[in-house]
Amino acid sequence: MKTSVKRSLITVALALLACLACLIWLGSRPDVPDEPVGGSVSETSQGPSFEVHVEKPRVNRFLGGILPAKLEARLFGGGELRFDHGSRGAHAGRVGPDRLELRADGWDLLIEADGGGGIAPGTRLVFPILLAEVQRTLRCRPADGAVGHLRAAARANSGEFAGSFLVELATCENAATGKVIEWPQAPLTVSGSFAGLPQVRR
Repeated sequence: MKTSVKRSLITVALALLACLACLIWLGSRPDVPDEPVGGSVSETSQGPSFEVHVEKPRVNRFLGGILPAKLEARLFGGGELRFDHGSRGAHAGRVGPDRLELRADGWDLLIEADGGGGIAPGTRLVFPILLAEVQRTLRCRPADGAVGHLRAAARANSGEFAGSFLVELATCENAATGKVIEWPQAPLTVSGSFAGLPQVRR
């Protein structure tokens, strides 16, 4: 009896491993690309362009994040946490070597640099997310001693900026109430790139 139970458990475990391997293989196929964000906005793109990706920490993802993020979103819903210049209401605000403002409907990203390319405390991201089957709007900020960078350079004779950014956001609050929530359990990683954004000052 015990031997048959062991065999059944081994069979189930092997079947689960086979399914997992299949899912990972599907996630690596060309129709589900997983390319780096930094190289996806072309330096020669026509007109202003940008994209922003929010990556959940592995501890807050299905099966500890062993599946590719895009495959996970496709299989289990919720969509990718991202927006770009083609999103509804998308536009850039102030842009300069030490500041970047990117917005779309429901999204508001502000990155402030410290003068050396590092991330300043005023950096924050407001975005919509489904948590515990409830749609919420979060406002997330970096921890003290922020991790990340903003690289923005003006193109010669154009006054337009291009570059990339990466920042870890460690603390999130409900944007409606200002109450800090116990999510995520590890920092969110916000990354992206931009090109052809005109410098705007106030």
